[in-house]
Amino acid sequence: MEPLMPESNMKELEDLVSDFISKANRLASQLKPQVIKSIGDLVRSMNCYYSNLIEGHHTHPRDIEKALQEDFSKNKEKRNLQLEAKSHIEVQKKIDEETVENVVSREYISWIHEEFYKLLPEELKVVKNPDTGKIVKMIPGKVRDGDVQVGKHIAPRYKSLESLLARYEEAYKSKNLSKIKQVIAVAASHHRLLWIHPFYDGNGRVARLLSHSYLKHIGIGCSLWSVSRGLARRVQEYKSALVEADSPRQGDLDGRGNLSEAGLSKFCKFFLECCIDQVDFMSSLLEGANLLRRVELYTEDKIKSGDLPKGSTSLLRYAVLNGEFERGKASQISGYKDRQARTVLSTLLKKGLLVSANKKEPVTLGFSSEILDDWFPKLYIG
Repeated sequence: MEPLMPESNMKELEDLVSDFISKANRLASQLKPQVIKSIGDLVRSMNCYYSNLIEGHHTHPRDIEKALQEDFSKNKEKRNLQLEAKSHIEVQKKIDEETVENVVSREYISWIHEEFYKLLPEELKVVKNPDTGKIVKMIPGKVRDGDVQVGKHIAPRYKSLESLLARYEEAYKSKNLSKIKQVIAVAASHHRLLWIHPFYDGNGRVARLLSHSYLKHIGIGCSLWSVSRGLARRVQEYKSALVEADSPRQGDLDGRGNLSEAGLSKFCKFFLECCIDQVDFMSSLLEGANLLRRVELYTEDKIKSGDLPKGSTSLLRYAVLNGEFERGKASQISGYKDRQARTVLSTLLKKGLLVSANKKEPVTLGFSSEILDDWFPKLYIG
């Protein structure tokens, strides 16, 4: 499995990391905390959508939204995709809300796998060997107890998994690394976990969720963007870069381990470029004036068509600029009398354009699937 970190091309990688950290920090400062939280919920669904897309599973954003509302399709295949999506989002929500001391531990990696699979139907926990036809029932969170081959990659023998995962933890534990190397480790650990292939199935999803958790753990955070979107948009390059990093060492100038150091370095560069690309994309999309303009254009169109009442623009504009407001301020913000203002507010809440935990809590922006194309163009592609 060595090398576990790239050794060449470090200047280019370090420059990418510096650019990445700077842009990610700037993005986080663009919006009010309440808006960030609401967009974080949206990005969680987006992360799920693109992670599933990488696996060849296309789940429409509207179907994901329905799954979160326990509204499942009667079509068995579609329902299973919804269950996968719901499980993915719930795991990421736990990742986002909990603090973990060591995100690269054997226990934490198994926890992610267990949390994802434990609520799925039994038929989604069964793996069939394409060569032998043998069927294996997978236990959520349990590392494989047999040998596997994935494409051309012959995964390490199952008897070596515990020692490999221990070495993985030792190499990538954040407290052992500088800030720059922590970020590079996110990329390197992503590949090496897939190379180890600790589970019979679900390794890709676990690796992407782990990368999300690692970025959060080291303080860069990704509640406003999704690396999975970047990987999915360049999915063939992603898969090719993974395969290249699987390659054995190519001569004396290719590092000192048994795997290609150049391949690992190239994968890290690709992964970091995807991260930066997604931060740039979301920074442009969420730039205050641009977001406000799209919300206002959408709202005015809906008012003209009779789908929204007059006064809607004022309330939504206030939510964009200030993050939240008390229900009792609807009249003051809209300039309407109390009864009319309550009608406007009630309509926006019913349509999901504003949301609130309960009737006593402030209201914030809501992002239903119906407004995504207008408020966040090109967010979902594929």
